[in-house]
This record gives sequence, C-alpha cells and structure tokens, in this order.
Amino acid sequence: METYTVMLPAAGSGRRMGAGFNKLFLELAGKPILMHTLDVFERDHNCEGMILSVKPEERPTIEQMLQAYGITKVKAMVPGGAERQQSVAACIQAHQDGGVVLVHDAARPFIHQDVIRKLVEVASEYGAAIAGVPVKDTIKVTVDGVVEQTVDRSKLWSIQTPQAFRYELLKEASEKAEADGFLGTDESMIVEQLGVPVRIVESTYDNVKMTTSEDLLFGEVLLKRRQ
Repeated sequence: METYTVMLPAAGSGRRMGAGFNKLFLELAGKPILMHTLDVFERDHNCEGMILSVKPEERPTIEQMLQAYGITKVKAMVPGGAERQQSVAACIQAHQDGGVVLVHDAARPFIHQDVIRKLVEVASEYGAAIAGVPVKDTIKVTVDGVVEQTVDRSKLWSIQTPQAFRYELLKEASEKAEADGFLGTDESMIVEQLGVPVRIVESTYDNVKMTTSEDLLFGEVLLKRRQ
C-alpha cells in the first residue's frame, strides 16, 4: 500500500465545548484527545509523518505531550490561521514530498485504520477521496420555520475526515481558493471548485468529532468498548 502524510489542524478554541481552552487538551480516559488522535497515525506503519497547525503559544505544551506519549512522527508544526482553510494551507506549504496527503480533524480520535487505507488507495488512483456515512435521519428544508421540502436521503452523506488527495491536486486547489477569496467548509469543497470528481469512502458512525460535552461522554463509551 502507498504511504501518506497526514495534516491535522489543531488550533481550535473549544468554544462549543465550553472548555475555555483548546478542546484537544481535554482528556478521554486520562489522555488528551489530541494524543488519542495522533496515536492512530503513530501506530500506522503506512503513515510517513504528521504536520500540525497549532497556536504558537500552545506549541510548548504540545511538544511536552508528544514526548510524554511517545509520538515521534510529527515532522512539522506550523502556526494555525484564523480559519481552518488557512491552517491547512500552512500545512500544505510545509509539505514538500508529494504523494498522498490526508487532512484529518484532530478532534476525531476514533477513525478506523481500514478506512484510512481505503482512502489512500482511492486518492492514489483517482486524486480525491473523502470519508462519510449515509445520512440516517429524515432531512427537511424549511423556510421561516415551515417545512418546504423533504429531501431524498438516499443521496445524502454526512461527511467526516480524513479527506485524502494527491498532494499536487490539494496544493493547486488551496492556492486557487486563496487567490479567489473562496472559503470552503472542508478540503473537498475547494477541490470540487476545480471541477475534479471527489469519491466517497464509507466510514463508520463512531468516527465522531469531539465538539460538545455530550461527545466526550460518547467518547468514553467508545474507548471502553474498544478496550
């Protein structure tokens, strides 16, 4: 299987978590969320390295964590931007080796190795692949609180990370988005702007993002189940 490098925006604020500090420093089973996530890639022999975007003032804390938890594959830490897209752009500029790159939410510690492998395979062959799961809920479009339309959910996917790309494609998409002043909600969106097809790789429903305090409770349950 082809190797890859993973880029992780890690300069969040924890606003929705109500933590008052970077939510990635919150602990699951006594270990910071960030370290749980990095450990997934540390243990994957196909991962050649990790690039983190961080707040400069948090870099010493993260460096201490890396040493404490035996994370050795972080090859660069770059300053995070005001928006996620800017943070990822900084990671892209720090990577010089080409190949397949993944962008992953640092607050998603439960991604499965087989999903990562499939994403890398599909991105290597076709250029772009993203993780997602079929939507389970009924989705309705509303206007002023009144239902206007019920959407056919058979065509809807809830998108996660990692998102995988050939490096040159992601770099081109990032540079074009910056030049156009276009702000996407994920990396797939800026690649879609180039007219490049993006393929879906089915992920798992437990690949949740630790965003709210309720997610932490769910995360504790997932950890116990996996152990």
